[in-house]
Amino acid sequence: MRRSLTPLHVLLVASYGGVFACGSDSGSSYEPVDVAAMTAGDESATQARATPIAPPPDYDGPLDGFDVYRVPVSAAQPQRGPEDALVTIVTFSDFQCPFCSRVVPTLARILEEYAGQVRLVWRNNPLPFHQQAEPAAQAALEAFSQGGPAEFWEMHDLLFANQRALERQDLERYAAQVGLDVPAFRRALDGHVHAAAIEADQQLSASLGARGTPAFFVNGEQLMGAQPYEAFDEVVRRQLTLAHRAMQQGIPPAAVYAHLTRNGLTAPAPSPSMPNAPPPSQPDPAAIYRVPIDGPAPQRGPDDALVTIVTFSDFQCPFCGRVKPTIDAVLDRYGNDVRLVWMNNPLPFHQNAMPAAEAALEAFAQNGNTGFWAMHDRIFDHQQEITRANLETWAGEVGLNLPRFRSALDQHTHQATIEAQQALTNGLGASGTPTFFINGRNLRGAQPEAQFAQIIDEELTRARAIVQSGTPRAQVYAAAIRDGATRAQTIGGPPPQAAAPPEDHDYGIAVPRRAPARGARRAPVVIQVFSDFQCPFCDRVRPTLDTLLQEYEGRVRLVWRDYPLPFHDRAHLAAEAAREVFRQGGDAAFWAYHDVLFAHQQELELEQLVAHADGIRGVNARQLRRALEQRTHEEAVDADIEAVTDSSARIGTPSFFINGRLLQGAQPIEAFRTAVDRELAR
Repeated sequence: MRRSLTPLHVLLVASYGGVFACGSDSGSSYEPVDVAAMTAGDESATQARATPIAPPPDYDGPLDGFDVYRVPVSAAQPQRGPEDALVTIVTFSDFQCPFCSRVVPTLARILEEYAGQVRLVWRNNPLPFHQQAEPAAQAALEAFSQGGPAEFWEMHDLLFANQRALERQDLERYAAQVGLDVPAFRRALDGHVHAAAIEADQQLSASLGARGTPAFFVNGEQLMGAQPYEAFDEVVRRQLTLAHRAMQQGIPPAAVYAHLTRNGLTAPAPSPSMPNAPPPSQPDPAAIYRVPIDGPAPQRGPDDALVTIVTFSDFQCPFCGRVKPTIDAVLDRYGNDVRLVWMNNPLPFHQNAMPAAEAALEAFAQNGNTGFWAMHDRIFDHQQEITRANLETWAGEVGLNLPRFRSALDQHTHQATIEAQQALTNGLGASGTPTFFINGRNLRGAQPEAQFAQIIDEELTRARAIVQSGTPRAQVYAAAIRDGATRAQTIGGPPPQAAAPPEDHDYGIAVPRRAPARGARRAPVVIQVFSDFQCPFCDRVRPTLDTLLQEYEGRVRLVWRDYPLPFHDRAHLAAEAAREVFRQGGDAAFWAYHDVLFAHQQELELEQLVAHADGIRGVNARQLRRALEQRTHEEAVDADIEAVTDSSARIGTPSFFINGRLLQGAQPIEAFRTAVDRELAR
């Protein structure tokens, strides 16, 4: 039986049902959340399927190249959705984490729009700097113990709706409101009855490399942070496609999750650590990439536009078709300040995409931009009807020379150009379609207009500053991408052109007297960690450093140094925020904040940096905000960068100076052991 709506449920929906900001997705628009979806915590959540299995979703993105983790689920975890759902989302969450609460309506919308096909499985990961998070987790599990999924999800909603009221008396009040046996509830909290289950969840989360919250595994595919609906939707659609393939092989729905995750990882995937490591599957959205426009290319908008959007697209991709009205709206909105440059990336599983791309480029060759965009529109208007005969018909309709057109397609005149464009986008790590580079900054997928507008507005500010420095408008794009990365693998690693430093060279970088540190003060080995809060590889090396400190207790000391990379536009401010936290609260506060920043790498705007300090002992949010607004620690961060420059070292992030000797990249533990043992032997 469905429960009636309580005032606190209404509060939760009202709080999160509209537009809200989350990291780099600030400004995204979200439809109001269906109240029924928010309160669907009744007993039917774990019963057999009531909704027929829908046909596979319309998904044409890549299906491989994504790490899959084996995350066990059982009836011991609270769930929403049928047990034989084709997609299982396991969430590791913290009731005191503000970003966990922000993603609640997103998950509700996923469950509503994919009713019967998706289930949500809850696991706890109360972070140590959230003092009320662990008692709240115990309260929720006791609700589950007493009343099953219905009481758990009602308690879940109450806790998230009242994140700032999670003291013991508050928890008991919520227990009474849910209808629990309050004396039994008190005994469970006093006896820490559910502590072992919570600790097991935490250990599982840590073993999978998901130390921050919220963390999600969608049929084993990891998704970190309070991502927008579109991010979840894409992964769910991809996993539904894989699930339907499994069913075609004879796998019953109830066994699909186990089947798809049977060979999954049980520990974090190895990360690239050297300059010649393979590129990640997707480019860093915070980086600036150098995307050249060599020779004439189809475009809309003037050559001297302040912002250039390079799109890599596929005429047969439905998402490329869906984003077309959004691009039209963007160009209308910004007028002569924005131009769109077209490049092709026909995906191999779209059989008609390459001929369509060749046809469009021949239209460009014959009649320039007018011919190209006319053919472009014809093809997208008839995506399901791309045949050689129809391409010729459309060529005639837009006024092309048909004998020349047929010859170009027969001789594959434009195939070399298309393949060069494919090589460019693949080299940048952007293999899917559509993908966009906005003055070098990557935006992936058929995103809403607000997502484009956010980046364009930021790039307009940067472009106008370039113009004010004396650069003509027509040269702004070249200036904006001049120092950009040329391959995805350079993100988080040393630049490819950097010469390898001598293995035994002591760079002589002095250890500052006052800097965040961990380990024995008089340890014989000091590792200066030059890092960047926006760098994904800096995040991945953290468990390795934790292990190193444990293994060499008393003999190794870590000293934090800042090295925000220039194409990580929020890394410098994040470093300044961490320094202010260190000034206020010392090492304990710094490392707690350090963990929060790495857990929320896409959420490093000023307001978010202040919010991240909430709950960290000894930190005054007002003072932190003032320090960021006044850029109090800007010079100190720059001084760390200059220390590396003065030493003649050429590094990326993360980099480690171990008693002055350089080790670069997110290396495995063995590399650190070798370096430390060498220094101890000295």
